[in-house]
Amino acid sequence: MSWPEPITLKGEHASLVPLSVSHEAELAAAADDGEVWRLWYTNVPSRDDMLMEIERRLEEHRSGRMLPFTVLDADGIPAGMTTYMNIDAKSPRLEIGSTWYAKRVQRTGLNTQCKRLMLEHAFDVLGCIAVEFRTSSFNRASRRAIERIGAKPDGILRHHSRHRNGTLRDTCVYSILESEWPAVKVHLDAMLKSYAC
Repeated sequence: MSWPEPITLKGEHASLVPLSVSHEAELAAAADDGEVWRLWYTNVPSRDDMLMEIERRLEEHRSGRMLPFTVLDADGIPAGMTTYMNIDAKSPRLEIGSTWYAKRVQRTGLNTQCKRLMLEHAFDVLGCIAVEFRTSSFNRASRRAIERIGAKPDGILRHHSRHRNGTLRDTCVYSILESEWPAVKVHLDAMLKSYAC
């Protein structure tokens, strides 16, 4: 049996459902919104590459390395993708990553809601000892978002991999520990209340 198993997570500002090929057209439209795939330091699929990326993530799931989600906005419309990845069932721990959102939902409560749902499931249901986040050193918006939710920096993996254009990538690593989760949960709940005002 794979760990973790596919699940739907629902919140006021966003929901996460298991990724499906049936989401291709709506995810392609989401990627077109703001043309987020143009950022050279990210790996957001373009409209033309969406099906291939969905199939890649589903294959990673079948291999036990990833649990991919389609992110739905408050109206139930696909607005992006995210995953549990670098899964270590023995420890247990995982990374929340390969996340991207349409421009229309950026700077709303959607990302905060997604992280709240995923972290709660990881710590309170799956029993993770730590949850990790990684991003390119050039992705300052992502770094700020990770820090804003309460993750702490673990360090930088220099020349860790390559960006899709072939340039070397320094990867910034962050994490939230099991012992830190209660305070982070309170912090995320307070953030979500501010979006409701």
